[in-house]
Amino acid sequence: MKVAITTNGNTLDDALDSRFGRAPRFLIVDTDDNSFQVIDNAQGVGAPQGAGIQSAMTIAKTGVDAVISGHCGPKAFHVLSEAGIKVYNTDVMPVKEALKLLVDGKLTSANNADVQGHWQ
Repeated sequence: MKVAITTNGNTLDDALDSRFGRAPRFLIVDTDDNSFQVIDNAQGVGAPQGAGIQSAMTIAKTGVDAVISGHCGPKAFHVLSEAGIKVYNTDVMPVKEALKLLVDGKLTSANNADVQGHWQ
């Protein structure tokens, strides 16, 4: 399974970022072999509006099956859902711990956005 995780760092030891659209980076992790790549989200961080939509479109192009983030707004959630990508919300913790929760079946996929649009 391929998973995108919001982060402000570059490694699995760095913290998960609570914001989806304005997270500085995404770690794209392949849970089959634990390999990962870093995707910069400068467009989302600097966007005056539409950060969630832009970030969701970027993530959808990577072919991930799921996203782990602290929060996900309604427009980003809609784009991810339409792309068949499940969204999992969790507290801020190291990326590798959030990934382990997902792999162990301890995270539940969201049914809708958990914050209003333009949430900071």
